Amino acid sequence: MSRPHAAPTPEEIKEKKDLEDALEEGLEETFPGSDPVNVTQPAPSRGDGHVKRSN
Repeated sequence: MSRPHAAPTPEEIKEKKDLEDALEEGLEETFPGSDPVNVTQPAPSRGDGHVKRSN
């Protein structure tokens, strides 16, 4: 059972800060964000019927 409204312990504070630092570093490393390159081309949808694709 968890403690009711108790202040976080120093260990919990350090763990949260470490996680936030890791997230921040990861975001900085990937900025500007973009979608990863798609290795395969998806099948055409019905809306793409007018588009001619070359292989």
